[in-house]
Amino acid sequence: MKKALVSIAFGLTASLLATGASAQATLNSVKQKGFLTCGSNTGLAGFGVPDAQGNWTGLDVEFCRAMAAAIFDDPTKVRFIPLAAKDRFTALQSGEVDVLARNSTATMSRETQLGLDFPAINYYDGQGFMVRKKLGVSSAKELNGASICTQQGTTTELNLADYFRANNMKYEVVAFATSDETFKAYDSGRCDAFTTDASGLYAERLRASAPDDHIVLPEIISKEPLGPAVRHGDNQWGDIVKFTHMAMLNAEELGVTKANVEQMKTSDNPEIKRLLGTEGKFGEAVGLTNDWAVRIIKHIGNYGESFERNVGEGSRLKIKRGQNALWTKGGLQYGIPIR
Repeated sequence: MKKALVSIAFGLTASLLATGASAQATLNSVKQKGFLTCGSNTGLAGFGVPDAQGNWTGLDVEFCRAMAAAIFDDPTKVRFIPLAAKDRFTALQSGEVDVLARNSTATMSRETQLGLDFPAINYYDGQGFMVRKKLGVSSAKELNGASICTQQGTTTELNLADYFRANNMKYEVVAFATSDETFKAYDSGRCDAFTTDASGLYAERLRASAPDDHIVLPEIISKEPLGPAVRHGDNQWGDIVKFTHMAMLNAEELGVTKANVEQMKTSDNPEIKRLLGTEGKFGEAVGLTNDWAVRIIKHIGNYGESFERNVGEGSRLKIKRGQNALWTKGGLQYGIPIR
């Protein structure tokens, strides 16, 4: 009996040690490589797009750079891997990428069946429709019998079917493997309407041969909480992803910016002291340095700065904050306390 108890105790200890080792696997791997591998969009203005020289910009791109800043104090230590929608989750599951930051919707099946976690939502969105003005349509409910261009392997395709079935309307789906193929087909006139997340509609309209000839219809037909994804089972890595976003949100709420972060380190405000690591050891708790948030804000800025620069009023997309405003301003973005 005594031997059995010793054996059970040994087994539990070994299991806990294995779990602890597994929980640090991704962070250790990233540190050993010397860079973060980020699964990104193949090219979506405002979220993830390379220029002719291969320099990446966008809201999701800056999220990955913020993680690199937190880990290495260097936002350039990221390698971006462009992934089509049908390939993105396989690339994450297989370990080809460390984190997927590619305007992906968090859903129950993706977490429970694909073995993924969505630790944070960095953009609240919803699916909409774009049509040519000459079609004479002002509402999605006038699209009965229309042909709709959409991308395969996305929640967009499923939401489209739900919407037309719920409204007892018929439609013809014209589906393509990539977002680029899908929009080009719409722009060339192969379908009457184009559907994707509303943010994507504004981004893609910029690429149209005549952007002013197209309008985004008012209906939002789904909830699309977009955020970075990681593999199940690595809690420490999930925490780093989650609190990278939370640090940027809390910084905005507390008035800590890229320009004043160094000055703010002398603040007497307890929340700012904990955020910036002058009080407590919150960075060490997730395997980072205690100035992890300072590194993020110094190199990238707070959430509001990143939003405005990439998709907001200061960008080409000119999207209003709306649901992505801070909770103190009527939005859904609510930073978990650092304490």
